Amino acid sequence: MKFCQHCAEPVVRHVPPGDDRPRFCCRHCDIVFYENPKNIVGTLPVFGEKVLLCRRAIEPRYGLWTLPAGFLENGETTLQGAIRETREEAGAIIQSMDCSLYTLFNLPDINQVYFFFLARLASADFQPGVESLEAALFCEDDIPWDELAFSVVRVSLEHYFADRRAMQFPVRMFDLRHSAERRLQATLISSSTDTSSPWSRP
Repeated sequence: MKFCQHCAEPVVRHVPPGDDRPRFCCRHCDIVFYENPKNIVGTLPVFGEKVLLCRRAIEPRYGLWTLPAGFLENGETTLQGAIRETREEAGAIIQSMDCSLYTLFNLPDINQVYFFFLARLASADFQPGVESLEAALFCEDDIPWDELAFSVVRVSLEHYFADRRAMQFPVRMFDLRHSAERRLQATLISSSTDTSSPWSRP
């Protein structure tokens, strides 16, 4: 950031009074500009024994498979954003009553937080949106594990198939950080099972 969004004067980066970290500040307007993490929301859409994946038509990770997800918009709840992204990327319809929070990932190294909701597709009627090359349903044995775009997708899918066998679907939170070898490592921070969840019943 170089200039104030209000008066167009140059901004400086320093620690404002009463704060504990550097911020972009306009000395002319006496305004502090805060930078906050980006929220990414999406679903793990299920139809019968299969899950819906999209093959990316955009960078990063062009051509690789992912769960439908994207940036949360202003004025949306996380669930509303996840449902919208599923409709935009996969042309798939899900209802909010058929969704529950499933995995949450903190990525402090890149200032992002991911929210994935477990969701039931209303039907197998879907088609890829402009950001997807294709959308398809996969059973566990057919998942393109070596062509998944992101670690958050792999971790969510691995837990889903294990949870389905156990018929327990706890909500899990992970921290993702780079190791010394620059490999992303997911650390489970918390896990809680809601026995009233519809996903915990046959």
